[in-house]
Amino acid sequence: MMEIPLPLIKANQAGIVLFVVIALASQQPWWIYALFLIQLAGLAFGPQASLFILLARSALADERLRRSETQAAELARFNQTIAVLLLGLSSVFHLAGWSWPGHIASGMVGLAALAALAGYCIGCTIYYQYKRWRALRAR
Repeated sequence: MMEIPLPLIKANQAGIVLFVVIALASQQPWWIYALFLIQLAGLAFGPQASLFILLARSALADERLRRSETQAAELARFNQTIAVLLLGLSSVFHLAGWSWPGHIASGMVGLAALAALAGYCIGCTIYYQYKRWRALRAR
């Protein structure tokens, strides 16, 4: 199973929080559109295509990344899929002129990323429950 160094995951989460906070503070939805495209690129082409991970990889020493804790790529992809879906929904709401639902959808992504930075991964909990449900269903 492929693993992604945790500092790169944290950099991606920090980038999400930063863009969502700037978007909400400035009331400029194009920050959400940009964040959606950044996350979509990472989802479609892998972590090496994510702007936040590219920046973190260039800032961090390779030795530090090799020695750091990791997260399963499957779990990271699951979390990123949820983020992309919610950011896409937020973008659609903003483009339709429904700013409050757009803020709520992007805010959910920002709060989940902030919670993950603080040590609690909401997407991991959802993933665990989903896997548990599938295992029970397979019996």
